[in-house]
Amino acid sequence: MLKYQMYIGGEFVNAAGGATYLSINPWNTEPFAEVPKASASDAEKAIAATRKAFDDGPWPRMSGAERSALIGKVAERIKERMKDLASLEAQDSGGTITKCGADTHLAQRQMGYFAEQAKLYNAEPHAIEGLQREGRSFSYEVREPIGVCAQIIPWNFPLLMAVWKLGPALATGNCVILKPATDTPVNALELAKIFDEVGFPPGVVNVISGPSGAIGDVLTSHKDVDKIAFTGSTEVGRHIMGKAAESLKKVTLECGGKSANIVLPDADWDIAVDGSIFASFYHQGQACESGTRLLLSLDDYDGFVAQLVAKVTAMRLGDPMDKATQIGPVMSERQMSTVLDYIEIGKKEGATLACGGNRATTGALANGYFVEPTVFTDVTNDMRIAQEEIFGPVLCVLKYDDVDDAVRIANDSIFGLGGGVWSKDLDAAKAIAARLRTGTVWINEWHMLSERAQFGGYKQSGIGREFGSDGLNEYTEVKTLYVDDAKTRDAKPWYDMLVARPKEGA
Repeated sequence: MLKYQMYIGGEFVNAAGGATYLSINPWNTEPFAEVPKASASDAEKAIAATRKAFDDGPWPRMSGAERSALIGKVAERIKERMKDLASLEAQDSGGTITKCGADTHLAQRQMGYFAEQAKLYNAEPHAIEGLQREGRSFSYEVREPIGVCAQIIPWNFPLLMAVWKLGPALATGNCVILKPATDTPVNALELAKIFDEVGFPPGVVNVISGPSGAIGDVLTSHKDVDKIAFTGSTEVGRHIMGKAAESLKKVTLECGGKSANIVLPDADWDIAVDGSIFASFYHQGQACESGTRLLLSLDDYDGFVAQLVAKVTAMRLGDPMDKATQIGPVMSERQMSTVLDYIEIGKKEGATLACGGNRATTGALANGYFVEPTVFTDVTNDMRIAQEEIFGPVLCVLKYDDVDDAVRIANDSIFGLGGGVWSKDLDAAKAIAARLRTGTVWINEWHMLSERAQFGGYKQSGIGREFGSDGLNEYTEVKTLYVDDAKTRDAKPWYDMLVARPKEGA
């Protein structure tokens, strides 16, 4: 069994009192790693180290090129360890080795992107047009790091979410405390080793592990934390926003989703059926922007569902380390129970169970947290299974009358993270995309994200953006400088207002 320490102030340390807990492999429910169980005092220690690094250390005062070089070394080390990190993630989270392998590839690419972006934040100040007076004054804006950033990430994409949070914060000169999900801490702690190996200054990156309830409120309310970045459920996001509001901390929140996947009557079913399965069942449905509401026209409904169900029931469940496995376990016993409870809710609400609906217990599957891939038909949008985020392998299929009805159903949600349209007519698909109240819309695709394009949600799916220039700017303060170079008092623009003039005729 693997054993880890936390990383605080450039040192690997145990939790106060030596407390630990076990990370469980969802495939066989056996202990996989022993990790420190941080307390409030550990969180405060990490905050103090981060504050010192930002206020007194070299990182915020380095040039963008210097920061870029160190972040680039992290990207190189991730690339060198891709197979190892993928294996660790599969065992820690239950993600298939295929999915985890893709994640490690993306992680090194994305960290490389942030290394390049670090150079941009050493650029010349941006002049403000219209506020320049040639020979006398000029004005400009500069972007500066916010300061100490507490970052809390979820259990579904442990390595990627760590990179999504660390990359832009470090590129813009901030110092951070990273808090991985309680259930999936391993790759965050592995990243701590990488940051230490490449020579990051002490306290710039700190990683603490443990129950969110014990340390989350410390991170989100402490006076020395300047910004909170969180990815997770909308319910927890609301709580964090409330804690941050006490001191008006800056926040970025990427929260829940219940994304609508609209198949138009002219769609290519060979692509749309498989694409809809990918949209919903990728990573056992444990992705916030999954297409878990499938909207089909009345004429297409029965035929499309028949093809989809036939393929879903043929999906292979198994060992995440086997490349042939298509559906792995859900992340924990707790999550498995939640998903199974929602399946019972769907039945009681009157939805039709087209396939799945049970815990998978055949052979070796009985040892893990497996839920059969499940499809509900005859779903109406007022049902809980259509409105609430299940976060498991459950797809709800709804009917629509026409395009206007499809858009109405899609937008009838508290969420607005993702959405999709399948059609051979790209202009028609784009017209629908323009009407969807959601942060990302895929056309004839799903789950494709780029570190160069912003990602985030409308409505209760979050606040702020990740990736792209918007994601980097979330970690900066904007300062405006007004500079006047008038050499004499009478050249000042306020001179006439303050200096008394002789009265006429005097």
